Formats: sequence, C-alpha cells, structure tokens
Amino acid sequence: MTYCVAIKLNAGLVFLSDSRTNAGLDQISTFRKIIVYEKPGDRFMVLLSAGNLSISQSVREILQVERLKEAGDEEALTIWNATSMFDVARVLGAAIRHVHQRDGESLKEAGVDFNVSILLGGQIKGEAMRLFQVYAAGNFIETTPETPFFQIGESKYGKPVLDRVITPDTPLNEAAKCALVSMDSTLKSNLSVGLPLDLVVYENNALQTDKIVCIDEHNPYYQMMHNSWGHKLREVFDSIEDPMWQGEQTEIPLMVEAQRNKPLKKIRTPQEKLI
Repeated sequence: MTYCVAIKLNAGLVFLSDSRTNAGLDQISTFRKIIVYEKPGDRFMVLLSAGNLSISQSVREILQVERLKEAGDEEALTIWNATSMFDVARVLGAAIRHVHQRDGESLKEAGVDFNVSILLGGQIKGEAMRLFQVYAAGNFIETTPETPFFQIGESKYGKPVLDRVITPDTPLNEAAKCALVSMDSTLKSNLSVGLPLDLVVYENNALQTDKIVCIDEHNPYYQMMHNSWGHKLREVFDSIEDPMWQGEQTEIPLMVEAQRNKPLKKIRTPQEKLI
C-alpha cells in the first residue's frame, strides 16, 4: 500500500513517496517511507521503501549499523565509509538478508511473505550519481539512460506520464512536476495511496540539498497542479473527435467497410482435422 518513484537525470535526482500504509473503511495509517542520509560535502543518499512495514523499518534501522566485510577487505563497509553507491547498495542488500535470516522463518510460520522493495539513490564524492532498485533477496539493478526512473508499490497508474515525459535531459523542476502528476494519477485511482507526500530534489554534485518538502492537501502548489491536470486532461479529451460510423469525413468508415467485406474465417471444432 504505497507508491514511490525515483528519477535519475543528468541534472540530478528526484524522489517522491506517499505515506499511506493501511487503508480501509475505518482505518488509515500514515508512516514516512523516505529517509535521507546526508554528510554535506561528502555524500548524499535517499532511501524509499515499500512492502511490509515491519520489514522495511527493520531494514532501515539495521542499515545504519550494518557492516559488510568480505575476504580481502581491510575494513568493513558501512553506508558512511563506502566509496561508491554500488557498495552502499551492497550494504543495503546485506541488511535485507540480515532481517530475512532473523525474521523470515517466523514470518513464514505466521503466513506472512517476506515482502520489501527499496529504491536507493544518491552520490558520493568522487563518483557520479547512481540509482538502484533493491529486491527482497538483497539483489539489485541500476537505472540506465533508456530506463531513467524506478517505481515501487502501486506503479501502474503513474507510469504512463513518466514514460511520455522523462528522459535523462529532462530539467529537475520539470521532472519534479512530472513525478507529482504521476502521484496524483495514482491517488485518483487507488485508495491505498494517500497524502501527505514527501518530495526530495537533489542537484548533481551538490552533495547536499535543501529541497525537501512534505506536501499535504493544503499545499497550494499541489492543489493548483491537481486541479490544472484534471482540467487540462478534460480539455484534451474533449478536443478529440468522437467516433463516426455513418460516412462522415473520417477513416473509420473505410476501415469498418474493409472489415465488413472480409470473408469470415471458419472456426474448427475439436473434432475437425487439418487435411
């Protein structure tokens, strides 16, 4: 019961999440699903989570103390001493596996799936920005120029506008607007996603940000965007001609006539055999 989106651009990173974790006729709960790890001038990282709330909260807590040491390593890796975002993603994967090892069997006995999805993005000094999607097994994938954004949770409602707008060259403000439109479309269609929203915008090589906003139903920009998007969609819809079937100036009657003149295909019954 959530929707999170993270976008990687040439200009920076955009992160947006809702805060609803339970929905029903008489119960709605709110928990923040986004956390920022920042050491100004050295590293800036953002984590967004979806799935089972107890699992994601455990992972977030363990992540801050998790130490990953492998054969040949002089020092154990943490999110604060890792020299690449790839290594941070590895530490996050280890934290997920730690929680699974500790709680997985008990959850299974209780009939609860080990369900967690995490988006991790940011930048460490000396390295370019990177954005990962981390799965419940602790493995992960990274964005590419062809796929510059990731979604977790209720992603289907907000994906079409992202597909049509977002490219690596999209400006940051435009991408933030697109993410909000994507979220608004999801809010409109799915009760399990709800306000308030958390928005973080990061500029490339800044290694810190002051663009962190909590958006509720009283936020004037969100209200303007929500009303404008719905109104403009209706205008575009109304500007498209209705289907015409009786010979009006359109290609539809030609296509209908062409279909009408096609011979019907015979449907074979199971008893018939090809000769």
